[in-house]
Amino acid sequence: MKSHARVVIVGGGVMGCSLAYHLAEAGVRDVVLLEKRELTAGSTWHAAGLCTHFAHDITIMNLRAHSIRLYSGMLEMKTGQPVSFHQVGALRITRYPHRLDEFRQVCGLGKYAGHDFHILGPSELKSLYPLVRTEGIIGAIHEPGDGYVDPSQATHAFARGARNKGVEIYRNTPVEAIEEVSGEWLVHTPHGSVRSEHVVNAAGTWCREIGSMMGVDVPVVPMLHQYVVLNKVEDYAQLGYELPMIRDPDESWYLRQEQNGIIIGPYERNGKTWAIDRVPVDFGMDLLPPDLDRIENIVMNCMERIPAASQGGIRNIVHGPITFTPDANPLVGPAFGKTNAWLLTGSSMGVMEGGGCGDFLARWIVDGHPPADALSIDPRRFGGYVDRDYRVSKAVESFAAQFAVHYPYEERSAGRPKRKTPVYESLKKEGAVFGAVYGWERPNWFAHSNEHFRVVPGFQRAEWFQAVSRECLQAQQGAVLGDQSAMSKFEVSGSSADRFMGSLGTNRPPAKDGQIALNHALHSSGGTISEWSVTRIARNQYYLAGAARAERHDHDLLRRRAALFPDVHIENLTTRKGVLGLMGPNASNILSCLTDDGLSQEEFPWLSARRIRVADIEVLALRISYIGESGWELHHDINQQEKLFMALREAGMKFDMGFYGAFAMNAMRMEKGYRAWGMDLTSERTPVEAGLGRFVKPENRNFVGRDALLERTTCPDRLSMHLLELEDTGVDPYFMHAVYEQDHIVGIVTSGAYGHRTGMVLALAYLQEASGEQPLYVDILGNRVAARILKDSPYDPSDLRMKK
Repeated sequence: MKSHARVVIVGGGVMGCSLAYHLAEAGVRDVVLLEKRELTAGSTWHAAGLCTHFAHDITIMNLRAHSIRLYSGMLEMKTGQPVSFHQVGALRITRYPHRLDEFRQVCGLGKYAGHDFHILGPSELKSLYPLVRTEGIIGAIHEPGDGYVDPSQATHAFARGARNKGVEIYRNTPVEAIEEVSGEWLVHTPHGSVRSEHVVNAAGTWCREIGSMMGVDVPVVPMLHQYVVLNKVEDYAQLGYELPMIRDPDESWYLRQEQNGIIIGPYERNGKTWAIDRVPVDFGMDLLPPDLDRIENIVMNCMERIPAASQGGIRNIVHGPITFTPDANPLVGPAFGKTNAWLLTGSSMGVMEGGGCGDFLARWIVDGHPPADALSIDPRRFGGYVDRDYRVSKAVESFAAQFAVHYPYEERSAGRPKRKTPVYESLKKEGAVFGAVYGWERPNWFAHSNEHFRVVPGFQRAEWFQAVSRECLQAQQGAVLGDQSAMSKFEVSGSSADRFMGSLGTNRPPAKDGQIALNHALHSSGGTISEWSVTRIARNQYYLAGAARAERHDHDLLRRRAALFPDVHIENLTTRKGVLGLMGPNASNILSCLTDDGLSQEEFPWLSARRIRVADIEVLALRISYIGESGWELHHDINQQEKLFMALREAGMKFDMGFYGAFAMNAMRMEKGYRAWGMDLTSERTPVEAGLGRFVKPENRNFVGRDALLERTTCPDRLSMHLLELEDTGVDPYFMHAVYEQDHIVGIVTSGAYGHRTGMVLALAYLQEASGEQPLYVDILGNRVAARILKDSPYDPSDLRMKK
């Protein structure tokens, strides 16, 4: 057995074999794959093999598309191994307008990404699928490029391709222990040990056990899924050709042909977990006994919609585990807190996503940065708050929501509340309606006592529209208080902290104590990977605040880059520091009631920070605003938060102070054209493309991605972000809408909202450089909405309000 390798992959399912293949294709031949039993053992061998482009996230859509490209000919051509891909297309049907809106949203995203989707009416559906009853159906989405593959053949094709280029695959070689030794990984098996630079957990059903050996808690739960295989169905056999795969997400089932028979796969609303803490030692290529009672009603609903399906007798019921993460997306990327440790697991759609995920991670390992925006799949999107109860409840919820409508701004209830600030109950009394971000309960909006309506998600303007309008106008005319404690917060200190901060990102660090600057860290290809407000506290001491979802991502980045400097300390203060935002023209009047410190523009100018005492509590007051109004972020000891909140609330009563949530903040930042990390700022685009060139200071400096950023400013395929005003149709933009110039797609909307202070419908969009010479349109749910580029932010473009 080989004793040294550059990469060791643990797990011989479709994910692990795909990674081995793609690493070899990229020129990394020094790879070892370890499989405890036979290739495909686990969930791969019993998968139904369905492959679709359908997804709500462009990265995941493209991962699935890459798998289909491989299965539809490329993989067999390169390896000589057939994979039995049937490109029959796919249909999803619905009885509900909201579902049809979801189809239109995915269709628009697919067109931007270059994939083929079509919205059909009932008669068009019937012509494509003559065996379906269309009564009650209002529409469908057709995905002609979809199909299904033989999971075992596909996995063995990846393995053959990898072996052909030098990868060594060891079957019946279970991993017994994994150690970090002198910056490398030592993987122990009964047949010997392998020392490697990188280790990858692609263990699927066993990923938690392997994660434990790596020192990583993997947030995955195996869920039991069944599908029914029926014998020959005469109506299908007589057609002489294969019908498309068909799904009814409203009734939660899929159906595809299996030669002259069919497969029906239900997803029950009350999913059943399995082996939550540890997979049985002797489990391998095994199935569980059928449990038809759990799925019988869904199968019967399928047969009512497609009567021919009732003709076939049951040949087999396949019942086995598939892995689910808290949001049902796979885990592809670095393991938090580790060096050169990677996760490639957690996919409930492993065959569908395996080809693309293997390619994605191979390129990340080789290049040192992800090939596309990775936020939806990066394992660090989950934090330490994911304990056993949380991962189980969210996995059950995700399984039940496998066919649920995915709404913009949707909130799901399982596992909540998980992380609460001390003012959670006080905010609830003020009418806060909470959402969850990175486990934190954060107010989305505030309802008045007479607004006892139920929150019903949708694609149109929601019930909270008027409440958000009220918060925005209160911020403009008086003052508002909000809890922004979910922000990630770090202290950087040590004798080399000044030098470290000078190399961290595109902007120079603040030169004087109390100054604030915005800084963006890049990867080596110039894309934006992190954004912080940076406050200089003292020489060699800085305070960084960033996006809530970026906590682990940013902690890893700061840790890795600080390791290159002697005596730089990174301290994560996120759970120890609270943040209350006090904003609006009366903010200084309210704060003056509680502090003796001077608050005027002369004494406390915009973009500066000072330690002051508020209600006898020490706070770090940052005079910055994400909403375009004068105000402060008050960063404080979290244990003092309730006292500080009550003091501000009492003082604010004299000035008719209100409260604001995340939805109002989003609407107001759109009116200023402020970018949001993870939406408008992604690793695919540079800060210059995002319109933040004023924060890029490359002169006489060296930072990661500097040269690539400068080179990309002249690339012909560069994009430019613009703020758009849209025609008011009553449906507001949110994200991932294609932008058209005449009939040509020229860009993509990354975020949007209705601006209540300006009365304008606004969107931020990346556009091709020459766009805007002809009228622009944004595709929102299949409707072309007129748009125009705004040259300046429509609200206080000179920033005079924030400087009062």
